[in-house]
Amino acid sequence: MGNKTGINAVGKKETEALLKVEDLSLSFIQYASGLRQTELKVICNLSIEAYKGEILAVVGSSGSGKSLLAHAILGILPSNAKSGGKMEFDGRELTQEIKEKIRGKEIALIPQSITYLDPLMKISNQVIGCVEGKDESSMKKLQRDIFRKYDLKPDVEGMLPHELSGGMTRRVLVSTAVMSSAKLIIADEPTPGLDEKTLNETLSYFKDMANRGCAVILITHDIDAALKISDKIAVFYAGTVLEVANVEDFKNDGENLRHPYTRALWNALPQNKFQAIKGHQPMLDEVLDGCIFYDRCSKKNEICSRGIPQFKKINGGVVRCNNVS
Repeated sequence: MGNKTGINAVGKKETEALLKVEDLSLSFIQYASGLRQTELKVICNLSIEAYKGEILAVVGSSGSGKSLLAHAILGILPSNAKSGGKMEFDGRELTQEIKEKIRGKEIALIPQSITYLDPLMKISNQVIGCVEGKDESSMKKLQRDIFRKYDLKPDVEGMLPHELSGGMTRRVLVSTAVMSSAKLIIADEPTPGLDEKTLNETLSYFKDMANRGCAVILITHDIDAALKISDKIAVFYAGTVLEVANVEDFKNDGENLRHPYTRALWNALPQNKFQAIKGHQPMLDEVLDGCIFYDRCSKKNEICSRGIPQFKKINGGVVRCNNVS
């Protein structure tokens, strides 16, 4: 994926990416029968870039590695995880030491679940607690200004997490990220089960963050929601990225989409052909020699069974496919 300054397909001037993930691999060491160890590979050859002022949506089915990517960026993987590849953030290598130093400050996570909030701590203390280097009165004023912006009434400050509604919880989690003044926001599945009004309200928060200059990574399985606000869509499948497309590529019946799997996702939507493809995503313990989409692809040929396709730049996007030129 390119690192040079240029003009992307949505007409914005690109500078160096705020976040670069190159050839990320991730596996877990597990014990089988007795003391025999096995290595379960969950992510391989994964590359993405996130730019200031843009929203990158990471879409894919459950089990494709979307949330694990977020945990790898934040450095919150379990102790049995083994990772490889390279990450850079704001021009510096993103080591585990730096991840621990800047998470919650320069990189903020907006999680899906209320369980990320301390059940015994008042909401205002949790939101303010993510900020360092400011006096108490300044932090309190900032917190109240942010709460007003997101329509959280003053009495929310003294509430405990179990007293919040679902919509209030999401606004509190967004407020925590805004309070941190982070450069990169990672929103992990923030929209499931929302009615249309609350969905649009939640998406508007992320658009506001991008408009303020943040880079936003929106992790979701909801393509429709992603298309409403995103600049680019990274399509995940079985632990890697098959395509990064500009949001405009999904218009006109998706004729500008590059990878067969991306087109299949588009055609599976109810407002399109509502057409499913046969087969299933490879299991984590399956050993594959070629393209991971080989068994389900209608355009496969012999070369697709030999080696993992490399990323190619095509028409303003990137794709991992041997049959696209």
